[in-house]
Amino acid sequence: MSPESVWDYPRPPRLEPTQRHIRVLFEGHVIADTRRALRVLETSHPPVYYIPPQNVRMDLLVPSTRHTYCEFKGEASYFAVKVAERVSQDAAWSYPKPSPAYDRLRDHLAFYANRVDECLVDGEKVAPQAGDFYGGWITADVTGPFKGGPGTNHW
Repeated sequence: MSPESVWDYPRPPRLEPTQRHIRVLFEGHVIADTRRALRVLETSHPPVYYIPPQNVRMDLLVPSTRHTYCEFKGEASYFAVKVAERVSQDAAWSYPKPSPAYDRLRDHLAFYANRVDECLVDGEKVAPQAGDFYGGWITADVTGPFKGGPGTNHW
C-alpha cells in the first residue's frame, strides 16, 4: 500500500470497507479476526478499524456503563475485554444505533490498541494513536502528524 497522509482524509469522516487482515489479541486469545472490516478515515487521525460482530469473540466482551458521543457517528457503547482473571476496561466500542450516514457501522467493534496485547493490520503490529481517547491504529503506510497528543485528553 502506498503511504497515506491523515491530512488528506476528509471531515466529516469517510467510511469504507477494507479487505486488509485485521486481528486483535489479548491474553493469548484471538479476540477478533477479519478481512471484512470497515475503516473510518478522518482528518488528522490514523484509521479506526471496525470489525463485524460475527468476527469478534463476543463471549470475551463485557458491556460497560461508559458511553460517549461523536458528532458524526452518534452514541458509542463500550466493552471490557475479559479473559480469565485479566480485564481491560473499555477496550472496545461500537455504535448500536449510529447516525444514518454511518449506519454500516452498526454493532461493528473497534479496539484501542493500547488496551489489548496486540492489534495487527496485514500482520504488522500497530502503534496506538496517542492519548487515551482516540482509537486510531498507526501502521507504516500512514503518515501524520496525528491528533491525540498532550492536551487532547477527553476522559
